[in-house]
Amino acid sequence: MGIDASNQIILASGKAPGVGGEHVLRKISMLSSHEARTIQLPPDTKVVKDICILPGGSALFASLGRRLSLFSMTTNSVVLQCNLPLPAWSCSAHDSDSHRVYAGLQDGRVLVFDTRQHSRPLHSMAGLSKHLVHTLHSVTDNSASRKLLSASAIGPCMWDADGNQSSPKLLLEDDNQRVCFSLACAPPSSDLLVASYRPKADYSSGDAGAPSQAYLSQTSTQSGAGKLGQHTVIRRTGNASFAEGSTCHSNVSEVRMCKSAIVPCGNDEHLFAYGDESHRGVLTWRLPSLGVHSGLIPHRQPILDLRYAGSRVGGGYLGCLSDDKLQVYRVDR
Repeated sequence: MGIDASNQIILASGKAPGVGGEHVLRKISMLSSHEARTIQLPPDTKVVKDICILPGGSALFASLGRRLSLFSMTTNSVVLQCNLPLPAWSCSAHDSDSHRVYAGLQDGRVLVFDTRQHSRPLHSMAGLSKHLVHTLHSVTDNSASRKLLSASAIGPCMWDADGNQSSPKLLLEDDNQRVCFSLACAPPSSDLLVASYRPKADYSSGDAGAPSQAYLSQTSTQSGAGKLGQHTVIRRTGNASFAEGSTCHSNVSEVRMCKSAIVPCGNDEHLFAYGDESHRGVLTWRLPSLGVHSGLIPHRQPILDLRYAGSRVGGGYLGCLSDDKLQVYRVDR
């Protein structure tokens, strides 16, 4: 899902009805829920894993069909496709330079493309592991240099956006007892982040790297409600250094790479939002303390996607999507 706050349009990916239905985009007007258009995607696009709204009336999306695609909101069509060596799970672009776009791949690499010369990537940057890159955010550091924040199972990393460094920097020490499945920030700032984790599930008997029994006893939940995971604040402590802060717990998916969001809410205050598995709705916590704030109206099915988009004229929108419902909340600042 992607939210174009300026034009009050939502893009949501899905499958057309019927057996073997093709993957489509649904373009929905926030001004009228009846103004929805179903848009066929090019053959072999497959599942769309991430959507990034760009300035100027276009959107970028990454798909398992090994495509990084540029979609025109004006013509309601895909106007450019970058061929990728592997399925893409995430994508991003900087507001200040929407020609330069990024794709996070299944093998841990991040590819950099220029949409004006897209036949081959400008850079192919290797990650610290072979785990898929499920999250990408385009940000700046405190010296205003462009950076990329990514997340894979080993945790969040910071990359040089221009491909000038040999490898990314892992923001926190790798913890082999947990898997990072989501990373929230408030671009372009990278000063305040929230990483979400669940315990590893596949340990061989007697593995020295397996979590302790005490840790496992804290992570079991009732059947069908996911498992107990944790959300951890990460704060910048220097130009290239970060530290782990407050932690809270909620019920998280055992398998999905779920999305989360940091929501600005006025007076320089922020909320962290996540779709809790047992609540089947969005819960919010105050930042940076992660004190409980509120729960939004639950759905009948688990939350599959969650996005916040700020508007240039102030305020923004928080959207959450499940199999049978799309909710959008206006956030005033």
